[in-house]
Amino acid sequence: MAAFHEILFPLEVALGASGGPERVTEVVTTASGREERNTRQADSRRRWDAGYGVKTFVALAEIVAFFEERRGRLHGFRWRDRLDHSSAAPDGEVSALDQLIGAGDGARATFALTKRYGALHAPYLRAITKPVAGSVKVAVNGIEHVEGAHFSLDAARGEITFAEGAIPPPSAVVTAGFRFDVPVRFDTDFLEVDLSAFAAGAIPRIPIIEIRV
Repeated sequence: MAAFHEILFPLEVALGASGGPERVTEVVTTASGREERNTRQADSRRRWDAGYGVKTFVALAEIVAFFEERRGRLHGFRWRDRLDHSSAAPDGEVSALDQLIGAGDGARATFALTKRYGALHAPYLRAITKPVAGSVKVAVNGIEHVEGAHFSLDAARGEITFAEGAIPPPSAVVTAGFRFDVPVRFDTDFLEVDLSAFAAGAIPRIPIIEIRV
């Protein structure tokens, strides 16, 4: 039975990977030459090739062991995206004011972590389901709260839950900052490696794809 393993793909290899977000857009050109564009998926899906990060036989052996324990495509795991793994700007520090995640109503205790992309035309709100434990900061109306005293984090679901007595009052602005991983799986059941070519500098292909959990 498929499961999700709360374990991070070897970081040194992941940081050398290539890839990024993928969208699925249907484009139809009408008789007048105009285009009609539509998408059936609200969310992007990220793909990477981790082979670019493999530089040594030691790293390659580590990936093979990781692949075998995941049973190929069967079990998911965490992936660190070098380009996009923080609620803050690329050159900034995580702050409790980074992302708006909701408004209080006096009763709601649980809030899901999200990250906003863009601002003016069609901002995209991405669900963050795999935050890094210990990195999450939360504020209510600009006042930072303390994890353990005011709120708890479900790092496997990307949700924070305020303690009784700390639930945000009506119209309160709830914000959060965090580092996060991406839930992924291998996109192959066959990890093909040509050792002779690898020794000469060739790079094995290790496809990784984002999943929903």
